[in-house]
Amino acid sequence: MQREVPTAAARSLIDDDTFDQLGAALLWRVGRTIDDGPVTVRVGFATAAALFAELPRLRSATDAEIEEAVTDGTVRVEWVGPRAR
Repeated sequence: MQREVPTAAARSLIDDDTFDQLGAALLWRVGRTIDDGPVTVRVGFATAAALFAELPRLRSATDAEIEEAVTDGTVRVEWVGPRAR
């Protein structure tokens, strides 16, 4: 995962300072909704923290499972809360 972030950031056309500011404003959870389900990343603005608590709890996923899901392209991404305009 650490190797993927700089590459993704470079492709995004977002400068490092903006990327850092955005990261500081986000809340995320990574795991699985069920033991054999896909690795899921829930992400949203920190102001949506209460909405995270209303969703089914994610079970933890190991680093190896997360890396495999990223490599396979099977990571599921869910946005939590309202989107920025």
